[in-house]
Amino acid sequence: MATNITWHANLTHQERAELRKQKGVTVWLTGLSASGKSTIACALEQSILARGLNSYRLDGDNIRFGLNKDLGFSEADRNENIRRISEVAKLFSDSCCITVTSFISPYRADRRLARELHEKDNLPFVEVYINVPLEVAEQRDPKGLYKKAREGIIKEFTGISAPYEAPEKAEIHVKNHSGLSVEQAAEQIIDYLLEKGYIN
Repeated sequence: MATNITWHANLTHQERAELRKQKGVTVWLTGLSASGKSTIACALEQSILARGLNSYRLDGDNIRFGLNKDLGFSEADRNENIRRISEVAKLFSDSCCITVTSFISPYRADRRLARELHEKDNLPFVEVYINVPLEVAEQRDPKGLYKKAREGIIKEFTGISAPYEAPEKAEIHVKNHSGLSVEQAAEQIIDYLLEKGYIN
C-alpha cells in the first residue's frame, strides 16, 4: 500500500447523489458460463438508461481485454480479477452510477469481499444469482467452451474442472431455465431496485 499519498476529501456521496439526482448501487450478477448473465445485464442496463438514469455495465469484454489483460484463469488470478472489478464497481457506485457487473465470480469469498468493500463505504450492493443447472448451461454452450473443457483443452473451467460456489443469500434469485424471457429477468431485478428505493 502506498504511504506517500495524501487523501483529498471531495463531495460527499450524499452531496453527489443530490446533484446527480440518483443514487449509486452495484448490481452483481453471478452464475455459470452460459447462464445468461451478460444478456440479462445488457437488458438491465438498457432498461435503467431508458429511465433517464446513468448506468454502466462491467463484463469480460471491457475488463479482461483492458484492466485485467495481465490475468489468467488460475484461482489466484480469478481472485485478483474479482478484487479489481470490485474496486472499480465501488468507484462507479460512489459516483452515483448504477453499476451492473456480469462475471462468473465463482468463489463466495470473492463475492463477500466485493460486498464488504461497498458496505464499508455505505454503498448498496445487490447480489443476483443467475441460476441454471450445469446440464442446461452445457446444452447452450454458445462459445463451445464446455465442450473444450470436457475434452481437456481448457483447464480450470468453472463447473467442470473448477468449482462454482452458488450464493447462499443472494438478494435476487433468477431461475433462468424455466421459460423466463430476458425482459422478465431484467424486470425482476428492476422491481427489486424500485422496491428498495435504489432507482426511481
